[in-house]
Amino acid sequence: MDKPDVATPSGDLRDELAQLALFADLDGPRLEGVAHIFEEVWYPAGTRIIRQGFAGSGFYVILDGEVSVIVDGEPRARLVRGDFFGEAAVLLGESPIADIVARSPVRALHLAGQDLNSFLVAYPRVNYRVLVEQTRRLRNANQWRR
Repeated sequence: MDKPDVATPSGDLRDELAQLALFADLDGPRLEGVAHIFEEVWYPAGTRIIRQGFAGSGFYVILDGEVSVIVDGEPRARLVRGDFFGEAAVLLGESPIADIVARSPVRALHLAGQDLNSFLVAYPRVNYRVLVEQTRRLRNANQWRR
């Protein structure tokens, strides 16, 4: 995994988070809290952000750009603004089952893996939205097998 560029949250980040479905249920103070919990990171196009089979590095939420989800060398999905990745490996304590590669320059929020559980407990509405998306992904994966 390549090292990202990291920055501290800007005042505009709270407003930007409010526009993402993952954080849409949060009020101003809770959005401000999220803005200070996550690190803002940037990756150039072509960067492998997460590597299949190696230790996961955390939970990511895409603010700008697009990534490819690649399993065993095969592209499976594209994720864009508002989508997230990395949570399954962290929550299961397992290695990631896919490479995540920046298709364009990517700006994202990153939360270290060891902080994800306490974050999801502290933000139950975000936890609910993660669960809904995981359920959607599972349904879609099962449909692909037909």
